[in-house]
Amino acid sequence: MTKNIMIVGVGGQGSLLASRILGNAVLLQNYDVKVSEVHGMSQRGGSVVTYVKYGDKVASPVICKGEADVIMSFELLEAARWLPYLKKDGVIITNTQQINPMPVVTGAAEYPADLVEKMKAAGAKVIAADALEIAREAGSEKAVNVALIGMAAHALGIDDETLREAVRISVPEKFLELNLKAFDLGASHSA
Repeated sequence: MTKNIMIVGVGGQGSLLASRILGNAVLLQNYDVKVSEVHGMSQRGGSVVTYVKYGDKVASPVICKGEADVIMSFELLEAARWLPYLKKDGVIITNTQQINPMPVVTGAAEYPADLVEKMKAAGAKVIAADALEIAREAGSEKAVNVALIGMAAHALGIDDETLREAVRISVPEKFLELNLKAFDLGASHSA
């Protein structure tokens, strides 16, 4: 059994902390885990992709097209962009936030409409919610990554208490209560 998780988003959204939390969670369950980040211009709002692969024995962190069990997306267009990597029975958990890529900013293109419906029409199971608003409700937009992990909890196959413990290990004490609240609020949106 190997589980393949892709975390996709735009630079600065917290995807690296999200991958650290997931890595810690699966280590707590005594799985072998490999985490790898691949990104473009992350500091300039470019696409960021992190692979988290775990199981009894994992040789490589790389996830190829059609292999992702779960795609966690911090931004709607990024979810659609990485859809070809999803397994036939996989799940996309996405924040509904829209961050305009440069062609949209310059007026050369329009942000695609109805992306959740289009991904569902392509056969994907999609769980979509405004993770940014969930994080705000918890107390800070910076907790969007942990809100997203909460939304993905059921699909990840990791129990909630293990994920909470991974948050405790990964987040500084002064932000712990806020992040645990973001996790719980996000989990209330999982399916």
